[in-house]
Formats: sequence, C-alpha cells, structure tokens
Amino acid sequence: MTEANKIVVEEVEAVDAPPKARVEEAPRQRDYLDGFLAAKPAESPAGEPGGDVYDGVIDALKDIFDPEIPVNIYDLGLIYGVDVSPDNHVVVTMTLTTPHCPVAESMPGEVELRVGAVPGVGDAQVNLVWDPPWDPAKMSDEAKLELGML
Repeated sequence: MTEANKIVVEEVEAVDAPPKARVEEAPRQRDYLDGFLAAKPAESPAGEPGGDVYDGVIDALKDIFDPEIPVNIYDLGLIYGVDVSPDNHVVVTMTLTTPHCPVAESMPGEVELRVGAVPGVGDAQVNLVWDPPWDPAKMSDEAKLELGML
C-alpha cells in the first residue's frame, strides 16, 4: 500500500453540538382556504342547468318514452335544446327518429303538456325540427347500453 492510498483516521474527544434551527416570529398569513371552505355554493338561476325549473323540465322529458324504443326521449337524443326565459317560459326544440314516426302528431303535444306541468314553468312551447336529422350517435351511453349498442 502506498502512502497516497493510506486511510487516515483521526480520533476526537468531543464534537460541538450543531446549532438548533430557529424560526423567526413573523406575522402568520391568513389561510387561503378559509374563505373558500366557508363559502356557500352559488345558486343556479332557475332557468339554467342546475336550476329548479331547468332540472324539472329535464326530469319531465326523461319520463316520456318513445313507444317503439324502450328509452326516454331525452336519452334517445331527440331533445336538441331546452331554453328557459327569465319569466320561466320554456321552449323545447326536438326532433323524432323519422318524419314518418307514428307519434309525429302526438309526441310534441305530449312534451308540451308534460313540460307545462313542471312546477314553476309559465308557458311551454315545442318546436319540432328535422334539421339536423336524428341519428343513433345522438343517444346517450345509457340509451346505447339499454339497446345493446355498447
């Protein structure tokens, strides 16, 4: 073993203790979550998603079933829009699976009656449109699952 590769060992009697950590007393900042956790959720206007009237209309639409397909008209994708005015008047834009649908004359009337019966709804109107045409891609995943398409 050469002198350069020799390991030097030093023995000591005692070692000074390391200094203790100190925290300066600084003014504590307010917790950023305080206001967030105490805040109440904002109320959704009645005519917007999450509002009482809008959600009531959607629930009413989900209670109407296509007579030939065991799925409600909302999940079937027949409802293109639900507009609620500030006065809670509702306009439903919808289509049918085909213009030759056997309920083409009665379904819009049923939708109008059911939507008009929702608490808080002033007046209900149904616009039946054919453009864009309905196709199975408009169905919800729940409807596709019910019909064995998933």
